[in-house]
Formats: sequence, C-alpha cells, structure tokens
Amino acid sequence: MSTTSLGPKSQTLAVFESIRGEILDARVEPGSRLHVASLVDRYGVSQSAVREALSRLVADGLAIALDQKGFRVAPVSIADLHDLTESRIEMECVSLRRSIERGDAAWEARVLAAYHELSRSTPVAVAELQGAMLPWAVLHRRFHNALVSAAGSDWLERFREIMFDQSERYRMLSVSHPVGPRDVNAEHRALMDAALERNVDKVNELVAAHFRETANVVTAAMEQRAKDAK
Repeated sequence: MSTTSLGPKSQTLAVFESIRGEILDARVEPGSRLHVASLVDRYGVSQSAVREALSRLVADGLAIALDQKGFRVAPVSIADLHDLTESRIEMECVSLRRSIERGDAAWEARVLAAYHELSRSTPVAVAELQGAMLPWAVLHRRFHNALVSAAGSDWLERFREIMFDQSERYRMLSVSHPVGPRDVNAEHRALMDAALERNVDKVNELVAAHFRETANVVTAAMEQRAKDAK
C-alpha cells in the first residue's frame, strides 16, 4: 500500500486503518510484535505517523504499548471474551432501549432492509460461512447498527463500535474451528421482530442470549484452537 502521496494526517489514518483491518481479520496473531521500523519501511511513511497510528490502536484496545519496547497486538483470552460480552450486553441494551423508544418509520425501514440483506447472505449451516465471513461480517454489523441507529447518542455509538470491533476480532480468530449447529438467521429474525414490535424487554433478553451464545461458540473454538496448537 503506497502512502507517499498522502499528507501527514492521511498517512497516519491509512496506516491505522490497514493495521486495524489486519488485527480484526486475524491476519496478525494476538501478542505479535508491531515493529515500528518495519512498518515505516512497509508503508513508506514517517516514524511519527506509524507511532501515532499504533497509539490509536492502543486507545481502541487492539494493541498494547510496551515500556520503551514498542507495541504488540493485544492478547486474547477466554476470560477477556466473557468480560467483553457482558459489558457489550449492557451497552447494547441501553442503545436498543433508546433506539426503540425514538425510532420512526425510517428507522423501521432501515432495520427491515438490513435484516433482509443479512438473511439472504446467511447460510443454514454456520460452518458454511467459513469461506465468506468477511463480506457476511459487514452485513452483520450493518444489521446490529440499524437496530440501534435511532439511539441518538454519539458516545454510545463510539463505545459500541469499539466493543463490536473487539467481538468481531474474537469471531475471526475462531472461524477456522466452527463448533456445533446454530440457526443464526432465526436469532436475527427474532431480534428484528421484537424491535419492530417495540418490545424492549424481549429484545434485550434476545440480544443477551445472542451475544452469549456467540461467546460460547467462540470459547469452544478457542479451546479447540489451543489443543490443535499443542
């Protein structure tokens, strides 16, 4: 990726987005070193641009800064996954309640359209997603974002996106180890129906179950991944 024709801020953003994409797509392993000098050579930018990009990744929880020793990709663990999941549930429930209370006809149309697009791309067997996870993940994010799109809070949206990114990272780390059958489309349909019925308690119950089931599937995949590495 050439960044030499970009200004300093654009260079930083380009480097940030490139490394961020590699971390979220699990193309770089958790805990691996992010060498500043190597990244400077790779992207053809200044050291300050690379350090600023890496600092932004640290702020988003995707990298960690080491005292005088550079940066690493943030590690993962089952304990962190479950902590993330429960925190995400609390944030999502607040966002959903606000969105359902404030949503108008345009919000309903966004939810319907996003679900329709996602459902057409969701196979009956989750294992079939293994070769198409990246394009499916875009539609999946769009659906969940549509559900909360009427919440009307920039801060909620910002923190939701950070936690969504972290959750997607765990999902991508586990896609090569699919575990058990699951009707994901039915789960999304139930979420959509409850939201459009303006049933806040039901949609919050469903989203909690949905997120926890994903965490359980990813946990099993991580455990299998650890066994395979031995």
